[in-house]
Order: sequence, then C-alpha cells, then structure tokens
Amino acid sequence: MRRLSLALLVLTVSACSTPDAPADATATDGTTTTAAARPADASLPVLTVYKSPTCGCCSTWAQAMERDGFRVETVETDDLATVRDSLGMPGDLAACHIATVGGYAVEGHVPPTAIRRMLADRPDVAGIAVPGMPIGSVGMEQGPTRQPYNVLLVGKDGEALVYEHVPGA
Repeated sequence: MRRLSLALLVLTVSACSTPDAPADATATDGTTTTAAARPADASLPVLTVYKSPTCGCCSTWAQAMERDGFRVETVETDDLATVRDSLGMPGDLAACHIATVGGYAVEGHVPPTAIRRMLADRPDVAGIAVPGMPIGSVGMEQGPTRQPYNVLLVGKDGEALVYEHVPGA
C-alpha cells in the first residue's frame, strides 16, 4: 500500500507540473464553465490553498473555487507533506495541493459543492479529500473522459469514509 501511495504521489507531482490552464473548463457534469463567477461570498470563510509554485492544475482548482464564490488565498510551498501532517491528513490520501477552510483540511480536487456541504454540516472530522488527480474532477477537466471518484470525509483518527460519489462519463 505504501508503494502505491508513493507511486501515486510521484505521478501526481509530475502530472501536475504544467502551466496554468485557461479559465474555461469542462465541469464534472459535462458542461463548460467560463470565467463568469459568483461574487465572493462574505459568509464563507477564506479558503487557503497550499500548492507547488509550478502546479497548473492546483491554480486551476483555486480559480474554480473563486468562480464559485470562495475568497481564495494561495501559499506556494514545496513542502506539502509538512502542511498535510500539521492538518492531520494521512499521506495515503495525498493529492497535489491541500487547502484549509473553516477549520477543515481540503485535500485535492474536491468540488466546491462538497466543501459547501461540509461547511454546512460541520462534521467532527479533520477534513475532506479527493486523493490523487481524477480526470474530470475540478481542476482536472482536460482529460478525454471523466473518471468516477469518491469525495472522502477524513476523521481525526485518519480513517476515511465516502461522503459523496461523483460518477464518471
């Protein structure tokens, strides 16, 4: 399992080191989103994104969060493992970026609807995660087909359970 996690992390980092993608993207429901954005929602806490300076899909994900009304701050770092550890998120659920919002960790390409749901539900967990980089997830829309994936709630003990399932195409 550790070898698979390490291989996934290496694949994630190498696949993610691309220039920023354009603002237009295909959403997980197959529709095309544009730069037209919701106004910033002052009732939402600030979403702080920790990402590599060279990660294009991380920037695309952050832009999608802004278009959805989140106020986004970005912190560029080459040490995501330390950030992840400090937030209590297990390494085997790693993705190419991690964020914080409202006292929760947000690992990877989590859709804004799931983040909003978590903030409304206020579960007693460390955070929410989409491990890896599923093609078709928010920020990873450029693939030929959408992969199904799960959005996981991650307990403070590191255990994860499915919070939402996002079907593929």
